[in-house]
This record gives sequence, C-alpha cells and structure tokens, in this order.
Amino acid sequence: MASSDATAVKAQRPTRIRHAVLWMTVLAYMITYMDRVVISTAAPSIRAEFDLSKETMGWILGAFQISYALFQIPGGWLGDKFGPRAALTGVVAWWSAFTAATVLTWNAGSLIVCRFLFGMGEAGAFPIATRSLSRWILPSERGWAQGVTHAGSRFGGAITPMLVVALIASFGWRAPFLLFALIGLGWAAAWWLFYRNSPSEHKSVNAAELALIEGAVGAAKRERGPVPWAKILHSPQMWLLSLMYFCYGWGIVTFLQWFPTYLHDARGFELAAMGIGASMPLIAGVAGDLAGGWISDRLLHRSGKITWARRVVIFVGFTIAAVAVPLAALSADPIVAIAWFGLAVFGLELVVGVAWAITLDIGGEYAGSVSAVMNTFGNLAGAIAAVATGYIVAHSGWNSAFFVISGLAVVGALLCLKVDASQKVA
Repeated sequence: MASSDATAVKAQRPTRIRHAVLWMTVLAYMITYMDRVVISTAAPSIRAEFDLSKETMGWILGAFQISYALFQIPGGWLGDKFGPRAALTGVVAWWSAFTAATVLTWNAGSLIVCRFLFGMGEAGAFPIATRSLSRWILPSERGWAQGVTHAGSRFGGAITPMLVVALIASFGWRAPFLLFALIGLGWAAAWWLFYRNSPSEHKSVNAAELALIEGAVGAAKRERGPVPWAKILHSPQMWLLSLMYFCYGWGIVTFLQWFPTYLHDARGFELAAMGIGASMPLIAGVAGDLAGGWISDRLLHRSGKITWARRVVIFVGFTIAAVAVPLAALSADPIVAIAWFGLAVFGLELVVGVAWAITLDIGGEYAGSVSAVMNTFGNLAGAIAAVATGYIVAHSGWNSAFFVISGLAVVGALLCLKVDASQKVA
C-alpha cells in the first residue's frame, strides 16, 4: 500500500503554491519601496512647506534608516519566533499605519518621529520575508527568488516617483502617503489569509509538491531551539557578508533617498522631469536584480560550485558600480549622466539578490536572523549615508558624495572574494 502511494505521488504533477508564495512576497517587497520612496520624491515639496535645509532633510531621511537598522535583528527574531505568517502581517500593518500618519506631521520634529516609527515596522520586512521563503523555495531556485523579490522592490521604487509626482500635482504631497498606506493594509490581510508557515500546513499544496520541497530542503522541524546567536555572531562568514553588504547599502540608499533632490538641485529638473529621471536608474536596477539571481543559479546548476556561483556575480556587480558612478557624476550632459547612473544601479542590484540568497544558503532554519544581521549592516550604512550625504553635499558638493559610493563599491568587490556560501553559520 505504501509503495502504491509513493508511485501515485511520483505520477502526480506538483502544484505550484510555492510560486504563489513567492509572488506574494514580491508584492510585499514592492510595497516596502513604494512606501519608503514616497518621501524622497515629495522631499522638495515638504522642504518648501516646512522651510527645511538639506541638513535637516537629511536627518528626516536618516531617522527612517536609523530605525530600520536598529530593528533589523528584532524583526528577524520575530519571524523566527512567531513564524512569517503572523510576523509579516503585523509589521506591514504597523508601517502602513505610520505611512498614513505622515499626513498629520507639521514640522521637522514630527516628521523625524513618524519616520522613525515607520522604520521600526519596515525593518522586519526583508528578514521575515526571507524566512517566509526558507521553507518553500528550492535551493536551486533561491538566487532567482531573491532576485525577483528585490526586482519587485526596485520596480516599486521606480514607478513610485512618477505616481507621486502626478498625485502631488493634483492633490498635494500628503495624498500619496494615504494611497500607499491603504495598499499595504490590503496586502497584510491577503497574506494572513493565504500564507502558511510550512508547505505541509497549506491545504492547496498537493503531495507531489510537498515531496519536492521536503526532498530538497527537508521536513519542517516541529520543535526548534532558540536562535543560536553565539554561533551566528562568532562566524567570520557572517561578518564578511555583513561588511560587504554595508558597502552595498551605502550606495543604494544614497540613490533612493537623495537622487530626486540631486536631479532637482544639481541638474535643474522640474517636478515632472524629476519624477521620470529618478525612476530610470531604479528601472535599470530591476534588470540587475533579475539578472543577478538568474545568472547565479545558472552558474550553480552548471558548475555545482555554490561559492563560485554567488561570488562571481557580486564581484562583477560591484565593479560595474565602481566604474559607472564617477563617469555619471562627471558627465556634463544630464541625460548621459542618468544613463551612467542607471548602469551603476544595475551593477549594485546584481549584488543584492545574490547576497540574500547567501543568507538562505548559510542560515537554513535561522535565515531570518542571519539575514537580519546582514541587513543591519546594510542599513547602518544607509542611515549614515542618508545623514552624511546632506552634509557632504552642503560642504563639498554632489561629486564628493558619489565618489564615496564608488570607493565603497571597490571595497565590497574585494570583500566578496572571501565570502563562502557553502559554510553554514548555524
């Protein structure tokens, strides 16, 4: 009887619920970036209404990044402790509430408080989402899965400036915050209804898909011990990966937080043109996300060498960014500059999906906590960059700010040569 059951499972065509889970996660990533990029596009309007300097605006943008960095590890812990279903529903609802609350702010201080509380919620998004995929996505699909999720985030960031510009022109800068808050709350409800922490708990997963998943990643443990923080934090690989991601985080956050202001102030773009120009590098970033994860998985499939497959893509990505950023900054033609900046973001985004795939490779059941440590460093860099860029620009000009990105890309390329995706940290 058992033999006939096994034969029936083999003959059965696997369902693809794991892909539905993946695409829901892609939507979550889109929403995170839509919500955080709104303020970057609205920044000139907010500065004009509240009479804010670049330095003050830097602290407002930095408040999110500081909170986002501080709460990465607590956010990852939430996902590992309570499961991605409850944890991700909760954090999305939290940050959506504070996205809406932005419309009630009245000065720099209230904006800083609101952005800090908003960042607390968003901090859990990527670590918990990574944990949500760890039980569902096959190892051979992880590079692609992380690439497409981060492509979703960049696509959300890319379309947001154009949407926000249109909404600001018609209804003022507060309107987009309300719209995107409602989108987030709708997603949180859908996630709670659809997602389950393990494929075995999902009624729509058939026996063939369950066998496929469990054959690749193992069956879910009914009882799991506490997060082994001592092993994670004493792992040289954890620190190498985190420092490498610091170099990435500085660059991408500078683009996300300051690029619209750069186009407005340094290149003379008006509101509509600024929205389009700010979207172009992020659209290039979508291509980088998709390409990085896909190439890494293809290299792994052909060679069987996971460390090499992850490492080579990251090295190429950082190298592209290191070269393209100075060329963009020094270009006299604003259209040519945007093209070079697009190539730079493409290079940075070759890195990100592969880096997050490595957290799944080395983190296993504790991928939420491992990815949270890595992302803490990326967003510590982002917090420093968001604030420091305002001061660098005010005192040394925009070119200096961009040269910092290029220098850190060189450091990231060198660090990745020591990252070993085959070494488990927990």
